[in-house]
Amino acid sequence: MTKWRTLLLATIGFNFSFLIWFSFAPFTGPMAEEFGLSLAEIGILASAAIWLAPFGRILTGWLSDKFGAPVVFAIVLGYVGVFSMASAFAESYTVFFIERLIVATAGITFVIGIQHVSEWFEEENLGMAEGIYAGVGNAGAAGGALILPRVFGADWSGPLFQSNWRAAFFYTGIVSILLAVAYYVLGEAAATDERRQATADNATLKQWVHTATRYGTVALALAYVMSFGLELSMNGWLATYYREAFNTNNLVLASTFAATFSIAAGLLRPIGGYVSDVLARREMDILPVFKGRYREQWTFVSLSFIIVSMLAMTLAGLSGAVLIAVAAGFMVGMACAFAEGAIFAQVPAMFPNSSGAVAGVVGGVGTIGGIAYPLVYSSVLLPNLHVGYALVAATMVPIVLLNAWVYRPHIAKRATIDGFLGSSGATGPADD
Repeated sequence: MTKWRTLLLATIGFNFSFLIWFSFAPFTGPMAEEFGLSLAEIGILASAAIWLAPFGRILTGWLSDKFGAPVVFAIVLGYVGVFSMASAFAESYTVFFIERLIVATAGITFVIGIQHVSEWFEEENLGMAEGIYAGVGNAGAAGGALILPRVFGADWSGPLFQSNWRAAFFYTGIVSILLAVAYYVLGEAAATDERRQATADNATLKQWVHTATRYGTVALALAYVMSFGLELSMNGWLATYYREAFNTNNLVLASTFAATFSIAAGLLRPIGGYVSDVLARREMDILPVFKGRYREQWTFVSLSFIIVSMLAMTLAGLSGAVLIAVAAGFMVGMACAFAEGAIFAQVPAMFPNSSGAVAGVVGGVGTIGGIAYPLVYSSVLLPNLHVGYALVAATMVPIVLLNAWVYRPHIAKRATIDGFLGSSGATGPADD
């Protein structure tokens, strides 16, 4: 294996994981009709797609450090494929809901791939590499929104299923199993045996607790709530939003509108990582208040952009013009992409021998936004479907303020050493 072949393998695996994770989103209409679901229940289904991700990501991040990414990635893709196929045959909504909960754990593969890529790339290019991996991978949601409702259209009449969404779940499950085999056969855990051993030796419970509670880990995990968590919530909700808020009854058109967000959130993510790399290499200060903390400065700018774009989303929706709302959604996706790329340029650079464990904490906690935000969007207490975005933006302000506190130079210098459960007198990368 080479680092570029590893990046390609991880990206393909995660891209499909994201596609199968949100494969339900384009079909909320026909599923709601068949199972008799209300709009609020659709919001719960969108939220439920994230319920198992926090714990799953935390666990698989540590397991990837301990046993290597190829083994863990293959196991997840394998069982996800089996349950996706099973969900195509569900007649009871309760059974269907449980099976889709398990399928939704496809999202935990994110931290596995982050760990895998970090084991092959040098620090100065980590932001770009992780950005390519996660960005193209995240675009799998857009692929699902664009491809699935076209391949499995409303007039679907196949050899096994008359329902288009059942066929989609069955055949994507088969592909997932095939990818599991490919990842196990072709993947190699690290660039060198020494690097693999150093990571495995560091994968202890004591070390996990230490890294999980450092200031840097906590700040980035909460930042990921308002970036990736937001992206998850929008992926599961926007097709419904464009359909219900603007009376866009065309399933393909509503899914296409939603896909513009996913394209921005996915394909622009490498820019976020690349800018972080460039600022670090050139030692360029763009926010002198955080002087010398180059990656942190870009992360702060990106997080602030998210809040602004979410307020714009509400204003665009209140205008009543769907195309303005779609453009605003694209801007939100862009902000998410920049922030996510910035965050995961920092994670492996800060914790080179615990990248899987820290990625698991950051990625796992980050998914909480995907659970909570859809419940806000679909709340019956809101006057309309547009103001939920501004309400979510207001909850993000304390997170940005916490990150600003951690990014102050004298705290950021020891952000991988000092934490919320005690500190260590040892020195480390943060002191360099």
